[in-house]
Amino acid sequence: MDFLLLELEAVVELKMMRPSLSTKQLGDQLIVDIDRYQKDPNCRTLYCVVYDPEGLIHNPRGVEADLSRDAVCARSLMTFVLRHDAE
Repeated sequence: MDFLLLELEAVVELKMMRPSLSTKQLGDQLIVDIDRYQKDPNCRTLYCVVYDPEGLIHNPRGVEADLSRDAVCARSLMTFVLRHDAE
């Protein structure tokens, strides 16, 4: 748990992509986190934020959609993949 916002009953889970972490490994880690927080009475909303500064995730919207689909519960899940796009 990176941040617990008790008044909002929310948790923010932060991840950072790196060359030694595959997209599958990242997804597996987040699935474990999602499962853990679904059981946490202080977490009604889970925000998963992935920072991908090197653009290692080839399909960030697909990762967001897959994780949201896997989270079948009464609680809210928001997944965001943030990239640094060099111009």
